[in-house]
Amino acid sequence: MHAVMIVATVFGGVVLALAIIGSTILMAIKIIKGGVSRAGQKSQAEEAKMIQEIYEGLSKMEQRIDSLETIILDSKREDKIP
Repeated sequence: MHAVMIVATVFGGVVLALAIIGSTILMAIKIIKGGVSRAGQKSQAEEAKMIQEIYEGLSKMEQRIDSLETIILDSKREDKIP
């Protein structure tokens, strides 16, 4: 069961890292392209909001995984206590 917790934590970290790397690449492409029109500014604001929501969701998922790990570890400790 310990391996499951490790895999869940690693998976959460990988998803978070991919979101950050992807958003960084998108921003770099936009900077290289040059100036931003009003429509571009609006879409950029929407993208930034979307990225923030993804980040917040991933942070919440990480907290849930930590909570689940704690619950599992506590239940294992209770099972071992005579």
